[in-house]
Amino acid sequence: MLAEVAARDAPHGIRIIGIDGPSGSGKSTLAARLARLSGASVIETDDFVSWNDFAGWWPRFDREVLDRLMAGHAARYRVRDWANDEFGTALNGYKTVPWAPLVIVEGVTCTRAEATTRLAYRIWVEAPAELRLDRGVRRDGPSHRLLWEAWMREEAEFFTKDGTRHRADLVVEGAPSVAHDPEREVVLAADGNGHDPLHAGPRSSNT
Repeated sequence: MLAEVAARDAPHGIRIIGIDGPSGSGKSTLAARLARLSGASVIETDDFVSWNDFAGWWPRFDREVLDRLMAGHAARYRVRDWANDEFGTALNGYKTVPWAPLVIVEGVTCTRAEATTRLAYRIWVEAPAELRLDRGVRRDGPSHRLLWEAWMREEAEFFTKDGTRHRADLVVEGAPSVAHDPEREVVLAADGNGHDPLHAGPRSSNT
């Protein structure tokens, strides 16, 4: 995967990997593992989204993260105040991610069509809806089930209209049953054209 990324053009001197997919699919886990292998920083869309604002946060992410990185500057942005305003849109504190030749952005809709020209490599992570819902409810508590169900419907509608999965360079199983080394391998799913994007092994690929 990293070799594939390194082979991509970097017209602004930077290659940005986008890790997208529905909530609860395993995006954050994959991003953390890839960051450990590559030394890249991770920028999470969870620092921008809120329960009641599925799409309105994007212009700020585009401006404060992608625009700045592509211009050769550090990304600097205020983060969502999840601790004190879970159900609102309040911000609290800043994060700064230094410019580097490789950066990972991770989170729901981060590889949307509007971001296509900014990203060197797009990864889609997927898992069964029932498992994703279970992961979310276990993380946030039973009181959040209806929120999760509504969010999953909204993101499914967005991904269908946007065609996000079909633009992916790599489609990854977020709940694989195939034996593999999770720190160095991913298990691939068929991409939008019905074939394995890396043509790798029976179903696993060295990262």
